[in-house]
Amino acid sequence: MVLLHVLFEHAVGYALLALKEVEEISLLQPQVEECVLNLGKFHNIVRLVAFCPFASSQVALENANAVSEGIVHEDLRLLLETHLPSKKKKVLLGVGDPKIGAAIQEELGYNCQTGGVIAEILRGVRLHFHNLVKGLTDVSACKAQLGLGHSYSRAKVKFNVNRVDNMIIQSISLLDQLDKDINTFSMRVREWYGYHFPELVKIVNDNATYCRLAQFIGNRRELNEEKLEKLEELTMDGAKAKAILDASRSSMGMDISAIDLINIESFSNRVVSLSEYRQSLHTYLRSKMSQVAPSLSALIGEAVGARLIAHAGSLTNLAKYPASTVQILGAEKALFRALKTRGNTPKYGLIFHSTFIGRAAAKNKGRISRYLANKCSIASRIDCFSEVPTSVFGEKLREQVEERLSFYETGEIPRKNLEVMKEAMVQAEEAAAEITRKLEKQEKKRLKKEKRRLAALALVSPENSSSTPEECEEVNEKPKKKKKRLQVVPQENGTEDPPVSLPKPKKKKSFPKEELVNSDPETSGGSLPKKKRSFPREEALSDPEAAGNRSVPKKRKVSLKEEPLSSGPEAAAAAGTKSSRKKKKRLRKLSQE
Repeated sequence: MVLLHVLFEHAVGYALLALKEVEEISLLQPQVEECVLNLGKFHNIVRLVAFCPFASSQVALENANAVSEGIVHEDLRLLLETHLPSKKKKVLLGVGDPKIGAAIQEELGYNCQTGGVIAEILRGVRLHFHNLVKGLTDVSACKAQLGLGHSYSRAKVKFNVNRVDNMIIQSISLLDQLDKDINTFSMRVREWYGYHFPELVKIVNDNATYCRLAQFIGNRRELNEEKLEKLEELTMDGAKAKAILDASRSSMGMDISAIDLINIESFSNRVVSLSEYRQSLHTYLRSKMSQVAPSLSALIGEAVGARLIAHAGSLTNLAKYPASTVQILGAEKALFRALKTRGNTPKYGLIFHSTFIGRAAAKNKGRISRYLANKCSIASRIDCFSEVPTSVFGEKLREQVEERLSFYETGEIPRKNLEVMKEAMVQAEEAAAEITRKLEKQEKKRLKKEKRRLAALALVSPENSSSTPEECEEVNEKPKKKKKRLQVVPQENGTEDPPVSLPKPKKKKSFPKEELVNSDPETSGGSLPKKKRSFPREEALSDPEAAGNRSVPKKRKVSLKEEPLSSGPEAAAAAGTKSSRKKKKRLRKLSQE
């Protein structure tokens, strides 16, 4: 008899259930459907064999991804190999997903079944799962499902920062608002400055140029030949600049005070800055459209494409719309009014601002708008769901619209859509390969720079550690050189030799060192002991140079190391006499004590 087991995947773990009386259940499927709703009857036909909970939410996400891709995870493999019977021919495993069933049958060798009575059993298990597993409540199971659903969705949806259409919606809305405000403010400047120079309105039509001229001219009576060159730069036309100069001389405008001119100039400056910001915002919108929707922008332009995306709410919503909706997008009021009054429905909405409809004849405007809406729908779907954004498809679709427009005018038969799309596919693959190649090069360059920076940091750190003792030695050597100079200066002048030779009376080794330096044992004979007792304290108070020389004995060690090569038997004899005198002095001190 074949044993039927059912595998159930839940957010908290895997469950393996066994069914009783398989043959009767398979024959009585309507009765199974009735038993699913009753927990007592459902327990009579289903028994929980094993339950394998997930260790963490990350493990649950890994298992969910594996099941969705039709891969047998290690946790699932361990559960089936442990709790299913060893005789695989006598086991029939019921699963809900055919992909995972085929993977289990291929890797583990168990016969798998889907659909029919298995779907009803799984429906009952899903309904009563918290009652089948001990310690699991309905609330905790719902929380686990919600958390796994959120994490699974975040992992599946690849969010690209560079392809966010929210920035396009805000940019085009701000651009439209700026156009209205700049027009309003420019009319205010024209009316305000027209009291003083009314002829300028007829000469200059552009709002931004008029505001710049009003800011530059100020009082028209001060305009002369010297400012003609600047006028030509602002108007970009020598004839207009000459006309402005002539009009200022014979103007019928009223005189204006200085405070009024200051206010007009400041307001004109604000309008000029707004127009400059509008240009920079339009450049930003073009760059964002080339990143987010390159095909749509290549087909109908950045401004019209951005308005379509903004009106639809997002690029995804626009891609979901049919071509008939895209055609009348923006003309909803006219559509519902026509439906209410049973009149003619509108032929176009926002796509009317495209150049194609304006170029078409009056009788062909509806036909070309329908064809253009069809191509816009295709372009928006390509932009929304393509991994590598490219404008190849948009350019090909634009060529198709051009050919259809010429067909309406001249009757020339356009190319078929299949041929155009084949060419576009080839070019798109080449463009995608080129883009990926560029991205790889940029990544390699970035990695090289990072390696160089890390290597430079690694080289700098040992250099700093090795240079610190050398710098310390240099700092220590500088004061020593100064001390040497202080020693040499009094000896050359011939004044106060004794104080220099007596830095500290307590150090007994200083006397033979001095004799080696001076190589004169007779002069240092009897006067040195007396000077030890009398001079050092007075010199510390009176002579600051001598006080600074008290640290000199360290330097004299260096001179001793250099001079023994030149010293002969006289130096040795002087050392011997000096040592004998020291012994006599010690004996005298001991006898006095």
